Amino acid sequence: MSFLNALILGIIQGVTEFLPISSSGHLSIAQNLLGLGVEGADDLFFDVLLHLGTLAAVFVAYWSDIKEMVLEFFRFIGDVRRNETPEQVPPARRLILLLIVGTLPLFLILPVKEVVEGLSANTWFVGGALLVTGMLLFLCDRIRKGRKTERSATMADVLIVGVGQAIATCPGISRSGMTISMGCFRGFERHFAVRYAFLLSIPAVLGANLLQVLDVMETGVDWSLVPMYLLGMAAAAVAGYLSIRLLRMLVDKGRFGAFAYYCWAVGGITLALSALKTLELLPWLKA
Repeated sequence: MSFLNALILGIIQGVTEFLPISSSGHLSIAQNLLGLGVEGADDLFFDVLLHLGTLAAVFVAYWSDIKEMVLEFFRFIGDVRRNETPEQVPPARRLILLLIVGTLPLFLILPVKEVVEGLSANTWFVGGALLVTGMLLFLCDRIRKGRKTERSATMADVLIVGVGQAIATCPGISRSGMTISMGCFRGFERHFAVRYAFLLSIPAVLGANLLQVLDVMETGVDWSLVPMYLLGMAAAAVAGYLSIRLLRMLVDKGRFGAFAYYCWAVGGITLALSALKTLELLPWLKA
């Protein structure tokens, strides 16, 4: 792996992880239809570090929320030890509960994890999923703006958002697009929908990385590539942070659906190329 490859992969990871265009869908298209690959893309340890880089971007962007939740967790422990109950549950404490409930649906994916991962080889599915992602984004901008925040969102609301996140493990379905859209559909205030979606990604990314670490322990690590690994990780963090800032601005201005047209275009092209590949009309497509 070269420094250039590490930089490219880091930027791609940072951009596609947060913008609602499905990083897994694009990877599937590149590998299964175009026969493209970037050196280092199949390095498990590097993949873990790239995800940690994007996770760092979330921590920077939402540090005040995360810090307050950590402090509130210890206040909660103190209340339990003193057998005290606050008259009104602090917003940060309630947000912790909302994140826990929203994460629960991901456990439903574990028994079918291999099946879901296998869908990345089915470009018909990926193309259709991108069209669905585009429709979600298009509708998100056109629904009435909600007012719910961590103070008023219900357990049913966040559970539905969590189900959306679980569905988004399928290639072609954008995690950020799905969770933000589902939050808006449930009446979340737009700023809160984005904030909740990205905070919800923290346990999801950590959990996925823990599963990958087990595989890394079996395959081993090439320590000579550490400088390239660190460059890619830093690139993912910077690109991820800028992507979060861009997405927050677009959602606030009601332009979230701008990505819908992109998803529709890529989804339509993917289905067309899949058909040509099936009919063997374009011999240069990877068989």
